[in-house]
Amino acid sequence: MQFDNMEEDLRQIHEASMQILEKTGMKFHHPEVTLLLEQKGITVSGQTAFFKREQIAEWVGKAPSCFTLYARNPRYDMVVGGEHVECCPGSGSPAISGSDGSKRPATMNDYINFLKLYHQSDLYKCNGGFVVQPAELSGKYSIAMMLYATFCFSDKGIVTGTGSGEEVQALMDMLATVFGKEDLSRHARAITIVNTNTPLQFDKNMLETMLVFVKHSQPVIIAAASMAGTTAPVTLAGTIALTNAEVLAGIAVAQMLRAGTPVVYGSQSTTADMRTGSIAIGSPEGALCYEYAARLAKAYGLPCRGGGSLTDAKSLSVQAGYETMLTQLTTQRAGMNLMFQSSGIMDGYASMSYEKFIVDLEIIKMARRYLAGVAVNRDTLAVDVINEAGIAGQFLTAEHTMKHCRKEPFIPEISLRGTVTGDPTAKLLETIHSKKDKMLNTYQQPELPLEIQQQLVQYLAGKGFDKTYIESLQHM
Repeated sequence: MQFDNMEEDLRQIHEASMQILEKTGMKFHHPEVTLLLEQKGITVSGQTAFFKREQIAEWVGKAPSCFTLYARNPRYDMVVGGEHVECCPGSGSPAISGSDGSKRPATMNDYINFLKLYHQSDLYKCNGGFVVQPAELSGKYSIAMMLYATFCFSDKGIVTGTGSGEEVQALMDMLATVFGKEDLSRHARAITIVNTNTPLQFDKNMLETMLVFVKHSQPVIIAAASMAGTTAPVTLAGTIALTNAEVLAGIAVAQMLRAGTPVVYGSQSTTADMRTGSIAIGSPEGALCYEYAARLAKAYGLPCRGGGSLTDAKSLSVQAGYETMLTQLTTQRAGMNLMFQSSGIMDGYASMSYEKFIVDLEIIKMARRYLAGVAVNRDTLAVDVINEAGIAGQFLTAEHTMKHCRKEPFIPEISLRGTVTGDPTAKLLETIHSKKDKMLNTYQQPELPLEIQQQLVQYLAGKGFDKTYIESLQHM
């Protein structure tokens, strides 16, 4: 890993990160990991590891710059890295927000509905994980039940949750049931997010998740979610340097476990609201953190994850719109390879919204159209067409217009244009609900071989779940 060609601001951030890892170090709450670090020549005191910059360069340099996440349906195979920018599901919300800002606990039915919506959208090649946290799923192996639902309702690339080593091993057992043990050792079939515990710690569950995933040759996203002013310095440069130190330390450990294992540089770092101490994910500071995460990852030659369609708004509102467009446009422009939380998320990650999900799909497409720019060539300059129409002419009926009218202008699916009769807010909500209902009503469940389905049911029943309940999920 070379840093000679880094831009000056990135070089200074990198240098600050190295100083943090050398002097203060990183704490790893897992004896197997601290033992591994010692064996690899890292200075360890108790649970804290102190990395030399040469060690970080050596180990991070072993990570691949690009890899493929293979889906059950090959049409959804997803390249992670390079210039590829992919949308990924929301994650972690325990509640559902109504369009008026009302909230209720998320249910398994909501989880499955969102699986169906993500499956229906052509913007997504992956599905699953903690899309929402169903209230009726709690305790051990809940992540296994979510994975089962993902198998039932989508054949896209797989995102999973995290947990103890035992819980995550259950995910690997289920993946092996569907794909086969040999296939699992050769192909990346599932990806998860291993979060740091800012400042400068990895907790036991996250490390156990990393250990199991890497053991089975499955990729992990090493991500930090620092909050400037509370868990990180209030200045963004300091927050970004701290985030960078944490993520690089995690990536180094993953490579020590298995050199060449696919990893993603991840950051959801942003600022805290200094009036309340709450996270501010839709802020301009957050957008800057996501941008710098992408720039740093690309400078290191690593795939990157961050940003999304983020807002702190409590309801579907003008705030939800302007914050989401800011973070979405920034993230796409930065070339972020994986954009989690890319539709539906709101209220500082506290809830998911069906209405915002539909709005976010439109925002993603609008941002893509903007970033596609203007094609300038003889055909698009249309000089002959202009000369033919002449002064005071018209272009509506021109053959050139017929040729380009369906691909040059962005055609919205829910946005209102032109004359609207009645309440425009009510009309907009009507188009949003109509789009959502159409997606759910036209959803077709992908085939999961009956023998595999039965094996998964038996496996989960052996983990303490009610067999009748498991089988009922297939028909929700």
